[in-house]
Amino acid sequence: MNPANRVMRCSAAIAIVVLGLGPVGGCGRDGKSKGSGNPITIGISLPLTGDFSEPGKGIQRGYEAWAKAVNDAGGLLGRPVKLKFLDDQSSADRVVSDYEQLIGKDKVDLVFGPFSTRLVVPSARVAEEYGMLFVEPAGAAKKVFEQGFKNLFYAAPAVAADHYNLLAKYILALPEDTRPRTAAYASMDDPFAQSTAYGLKDRLEAGGIKTVVNEVYPPSTTDFSSIAAKIKASNADIVVGGSQYQDGVNLIVALQQLGYQPKLAAFSTAPTEVEFAKAIGNKAEGIMAPTGYTPQGKFPSNLEFVKRYKAQHSDEPGEDEANGYTTGQVVAAAVTAVGCAEQGPCQAKLVAWLRAHSVDTVVGSLKWDDKGRPQGAHMIQQWVKGKIQIVLPESMKEADLIFPKPAW
Repeated sequence: MNPANRVMRCSAAIAIVVLGLGPVGGCGRDGKSKGSGNPITIGISLPLTGDFSEPGKGIQRGYEAWAKAVNDAGGLLGRPVKLKFLDDQSSADRVVSDYEQLIGKDKVDLVFGPFSTRLVVPSARVAEEYGMLFVEPAGAAKKVFEQGFKNLFYAAPAVAADHYNLLAKYILALPEDTRPRTAAYASMDDPFAQSTAYGLKDRLEAGGIKTVVNEVYPPSTTDFSSIAAKIKASNADIVVGGSQYQDGVNLIVALQQLGYQPKLAAFSTAPTEVEFAKAIGNKAEGIMAPTGYTPQGKFPSNLEFVKRYKAQHSDEPGEDEANGYTTGQVVAAAVTAVGCAEQGPCQAKLVAWLRAHSVDTVVGSLKWDDKGRPQGAHMIQQWVKGKIQIVLPESMKEADLIFPKPAW
């Protein structure tokens, strides 16, 4: 989906600051900002086809929205930004060859990361070999940060294992007579899905909540009847799904058919999709999921991002779009501070700057440890009165948290 043309007036110079765009070119008589010089070319491989194509296209829309905002404001370091996309077809082998081509053959100035841990790890190795800064929007699993990468930064509030931190804190703070005592876990055999579910599992077990079911299933699983039967038989107070989308829907439908009623249900990314409620028979009330982004966030650059995105797409951006946009903001902040954007010694300077600084983005202020892990927390959202809303933390909430969960 290509962004529609839109002009940012020079009189709105303050927007340049809050967008995190960096220095811009001068203004012409028509009031448009003008970039000059050779483009800064950014190489990107994304899963535009294959298993990860839908979120991959969301990341692409976020990248494009960021590039358009930068170019409308006069460019980066006064130069226009050009995005060069390749389709890795959701293949780890393909993503490696794509970044080899972009960096080694095409000689792009900068690179942005792809979508999913499965693609981030092999592509980050290529970037590391070439000494390139590698900011990525969707590789949050523990595995990413165990590779010893020196140039990688994850552009979101928290890694996967920390996505449910606020929910764990809420559950463990409940009065003894209402606190859940048992939990059932079912996760796709996927680094991100398992990291998310098991991050919550580790914290609840440490708080005394007993695990009574712990199932891992292949990504190709469509029949969840046996897993649902185990969860039903356990009568667990809580059910947690380390799910993407369709697997989460299928498991919930299987649990519904058996009449299992947990006090709390959390299903990773599945409930964030707009089709989710309909897919489970419009019985989504009370189901939870973590999120690193809300269009209602009051961060200055997010207000401008949402406004511009809605003008271009007639819809609000989602988390994938926001993560793509955030990646651009992080790289732009480093480029602006260091004053360069090309292969060679410049890349080490960009990495060193990000190691020592925080960056204001559409998802809040980000700061990283020495492994590239952000040091924030994900919000918790829940289906309340027919729509998914932020319920934790208190400072960001759009609705009161429902506990226990209504029957589905």
